[in-house]
Amino acid sequence: MQDFRMETFLAVCRNLNYTKAAEELCITQPAVSQHIRHLEEYYGTRLFISEGKKMVLTEAGRLLQSAGLTMRHDECALKEQMARAGAEGRSLHMGATMTIGEFVLPFMLNRFMMDEPEATVHVTVANTTDLLRSIDEGKLDFALVEGYFSGGDYDYQIYSTEKYIPVAGAAYQLQASSRGKKLLRTEDLLSEPILIREQGSGTREVLERILEGKNLTVRDFRKIHEINNLQVMKYLIREGRGITFLYEAAVRQELEQGILREIRLKDFSVEHDFYFVWRKGSIYGSEYKEIFKQLKGEEYDGKETRE
Repeated sequence: MQDFRMETFLAVCRNLNYTKAAEELCITQPAVSQHIRHLEEYYGTRLFISEGKKMVLTEAGRLLQSAGLTMRHDECALKEQMARAGAEGRSLHMGATMTIGEFVLPFMLNRFMMDEPEATVHVTVANTTDLLRSIDEGKLDFALVEGYFSGGDYDYQIYSTEKYIPVAGAAYQLQASSRGKKLLRTEDLLSEPILIREQGSGTREVLERILEGKNLTVRDFRKIHEINNLQVMKYLIREGRGITFLYEAAVRQELEQGILREIRLKDFSVEHDFYFVWRKGSIYGSEYKEIFKQLKGEEYDGKETRE
């Protein structure tokens, strides 16, 4: 069982406030202070410092937080394994972002279930931010994500590299095109309404980083519609309600059927990786790499994890 003082430390990391951490844990503030002081004395370093009125983690504190989250994750995984001791087949708790969950995961899971018919699988589909939090809390063993994450906190393998494209309905008339402009650039789309995913979505984060590199933001578009459902988004795009940016894999069928079309831009050629991630330094890392190979339909070759 993880030391109760480590749980106190992680609560302070979440809140960056002793009083709020004490309320969350239902203990007194002096008890929180005592637990943090014990850890600082044990490791011989400060874990938090004050910058003005703000509490921040030191570099040592950041290292301990990452290790503590990994220990929590592994403890939850061990508890699950012990509860299933003697049972046939293993139990996987995995997550996937919405794009991956709808267009990649079904084939992947079918392959895994054929290989291991006795196994049980628990799948959570959510955005990247929520999935990473669930891994930290020990609710998930690993996840397939398209968003960004800290390489200092998670080990990973690249599952695939996917094309990321601007999309419109087949008959949708772009404002720039109606003005006779032929060679379109990203900035030429700003006069269009844009449909985007919610905050925390990897699909949205990729777009925001691309726009940032062009000194643009999503707020520069004429109108923003925030949609957290991919099928609803594709329907609205098909009906001419605006444009969006999605992975080609998510709209491949509609592109082939002529329902949607890719908007060809002079300055936009983007590919992004889908990642298989788990807590960095987990004692189950080798097992997760083996599962990764199974999900890809490959034999595990013992190659090192990408960092």
